[in-house]
Formats: sequence, C-alpha cells, structure tokens
Amino acid sequence: MPPRASTVAEGVDNVFYFIYYLSVFFFVVIVALMVVFAVKYRKRSEGQRSSPIKGHLGLELLWSVVPAFLLVAIFLWGFFGFMDLSVPPDDALDIRVTAQQWSWNFSYPRDGINSPDLVVPAGRPVKLTMSSNDVIHSFFVPDFRVKRDVLPNRYTVLWFEAIEPGEHNIFCTEYCGTSHAQMLAKVKVLDAAAYQEWIQTGGGQFAGDMPMHEIGKSIFTKRGCIACHSVDGTRLIGPSLKGVYGHEVQLADGSTVKADDNYLRESIMDPATRIVTGYQPVMPTYRGMLADKEVDALIEYVKSLAGTEAAAGTGEH
Repeated sequence: MPPRASTVAEGVDNVFYFIYYLSVFFFVVIVALMVVFAVKYRKRSEGQRSSPIKGHLGLELLWSVVPAFLLVAIFLWGFFGFMDLSVPPDDALDIRVTAQQWSWNFSYPRDGINSPDLVVPAGRPVKLTMSSNDVIHSFFVPDFRVKRDVLPNRYTVLWFEAIEPGEHNIFCTEYCGTSHAQMLAKVKVLDAAAYQEWIQTGGGQFAGDMPMHEIGKSIFTKRGCIACHSVDGTRLIGPSLKGVYGHEVQLADGSTVKADDNYLRESIMDPATRIVTGYQPVMPTYRGMLADKEVDALIEYVKSLAGTEAAAGTGEH
C-alpha cells in the first residue's frame, strides 16, 4: 500500500486489511479441509461405496451465523466510514474541480485562481466540489485513499485533510478516451505560510521574472496540451504547433485563416469554431479554466515555436 498521507487513510486501510486477512484465513482453512477430506475419504478399493450424508444442525448454524455476523460487521464498518468521507467539516477549504478530456482544473473561487495542480495547506480539511465538462471521469489520490466519480451535469463532493507537506499523484480511474492514461495531476501540500504565499502570487505562475513564453511552456505541459499537440511536427490528435504562428492555416470548410494572436485565442476558448482540415473537432474549450494572463502566455509560447519550419497550410499543423 502507498504511504498514508491523509487523516482518513488509516481508517480505509484498517477495513481493507481486515477483509484481506479474513479472506486469507478462510482460504487457508477451506483449502486445508479440502485436502484433509480428499485424503481421508479417498476411494480405497474397487466397489467401495461412500457413507450416507446426514445433516448436522450445529455445523449448519456455525457456517451460517458466523459469516452473517462478519458480513454485518464489515457493512457497518464501511458504511460509517463512507458517511464520514461524504460529510465535509464546516471549516473545510472549498475548491472546485473540473474534469475534461484529458486534464484537471482546480478553481479557488475565493481567491480567483485556476490551477492545473491541486495546491492545499497541510492540517486543514479540504472540500472538493467536482463536475465534468464531457464524459465520466474519476478522481483518485492513492496516498489519501480517496476516490470519487466526476460526472457531467452533476456535482459530486469529496473531502480530505493532508497530514504534512509533500506531493502526491492524482489519477483518473475511469476510462475517458484515447489519452486517458495521460490525465494526470499533482496534489501539492504546503505548510500554512507557503500556501498563503502561493495564494498571494496568484497561484505562483506569475511570480518572479520568468519570460512569458517559458510560463506558457509550463502551462502547456501542466494542462496536458502536449497530449494532443506536438511541438516537433509529429501528427497527434490535434495539429502540431511547430511553426504554425504567422502562417496560413487550411480549414475543413475550404477557407484559410492566418494563425495570429486572435486565431490562437479563439482556438483555445472556442475550438469548435474553426476546424483545421484533416482533424476532428474533439478539443474541449478552456473558457473559464484559464485566466487571460495564462492565455497570453500560451500564445507567446506558440510564437516561440514559429522559428522552425512551418507546416501551416498543409493540414499538418
């Protein structure tokens, strides 16, 4: 089992190990009895007939009542644990989670921050209100022992409290399409002071003097854009961005458009408006998931790729 990193992990592990060792115990007992009886009551000579089978009230009560008590105990243990996980504390930090093919977005309504990673303070309950923009996903943090489906047109709620600062993996555990395996993110647990600094710098993305195109490159990677758009001309689900900026793009309706700032912004916010020839309109919108500064940084990153040989106008960009 992975390390326990939340306050609820121990309770989940206790139920798991109880069921696990109980299953091992009964497996050993049943297999051992099968072997003993097979040897003891084996056929010893030709014409030997088996003894008649008679009922035994004591044995029948034993193998009926004991499993019934065990099943009720496991059900109640799991039920009360499930209820604890379903009711967040009143003072929990509220964070919105949006899932879409194939990325996660975490919004902090109180502070106006959007982040591709879940950043939380240690030692404080966190409530996640989750929804999906397209298909069914499932939010899973193994180190926290929390998992909940994320559905379109419906909110699901999950909460946890991280024990100490650290970094943990987030997976989608519901198959959601071609790049399902790349729908990854991180939970970054900070101490109270570091978390406040992260909030005050707008999520840390625009702290320091990092060039805009480098910020855009970081966003491009964290948001999972690289799963569909290559930067070296390789054909993926979406057009490659190599050399596309400033060139004519051939569209599916037969027209062309110049890949300038406005076209790139429209492609991020309303990707279904103009479809590049040779590609399917599968890109989700990032409207409401990216701040204006983040969109600007992404455009600057695409500009930085324009120095290479353009493939624009051929349908391969």
